[in-house]
Amino acid sequence: MILFQQVLQGRRDGYTIEKRYLRPSGEIVHVLIHVAAMRNAEGKVVRFISQIEDITRHEEHERQLAERAAQLELALEAVRGGFWQMDIQSGKFETSDRSAQFIGGPTAARLDLERYVNRVNVNDGAQADLTPLIAGEQDQNVAEYRLDTVHGERWMRCDRRLLRDSDGQPVKIVGMAIDFTEDRRRIEMLEETARTDALTGLLNRRGLAVEFASLRSADGFAILALDLNVFKEVNDAHGHAMGDAVLQTPPHV
Repeated sequence: MILFQQVLQGRRDGYTIEKRYLRPSGEIVHVLIHVAAMRNAEGKVVRFISQIEDITRHEEHERQLAERAAQLELALEAVRGGFWQMDIQSGKFETSDRSAQFIGGPTAARLDLERYVNRVNVNDGAQADLTPLIAGEQDQNVAEYRLDTVHGERWMRCDRRLLRDSDGQPVKIVGMAIDFTEDRRRIEMLEETARTDALTGLLNRRGLAVEFASLRSADGFAILALDLNVFKEVNDAHGHAMGDAVLQTPPHV
């Protein structure tokens, strides 16, 4: 063995190597072997001291961590977005490589807090605020905001979690931001459908109630109601398809 010969030659005083042994049951045991040489006054090796450490459980944990890391990598490839983290004491904020590439393109460098915040839509700044987490008022929350990316402006859902030290003091915030633009658009479309008439696109009763509550005027408001008395005759004479077309036709003044 090369290491053993180097010890005999005085080029080193010891070494550590990893080996695998086979138990009678056929089970494989992973061990670390630590070898140290004891020398006399002339420097000759007179004794070796060895320690064998069973690291089978450690190796199994390492294997499991590697598997989980691979699974996480596959999961991240299926979503649009990425991780970021912030050290509370130093204030250092940094995105992951995947997050930076989603925002700025394949060659983009990681973003710091200033450059990341500058990508957030100005109207969504309150949603992206980390103050409650930094102050330790919350241990986790979810924010939704629009982010300027290489793919255009995208709606992001960001899960943020606070990590504390053994004394319970905030030390780090980790976040996972995922693009949910298509889901957001579907929700907006459903909301629009629920408050408008499918035929004319005008507000229905529900939509009117929502819009009326948000109106502001010192002079008040009025509602004009129209009753199409003879419209049934259009449907009876020309069919409901023609009646729908009449309703959809803009009035001529």
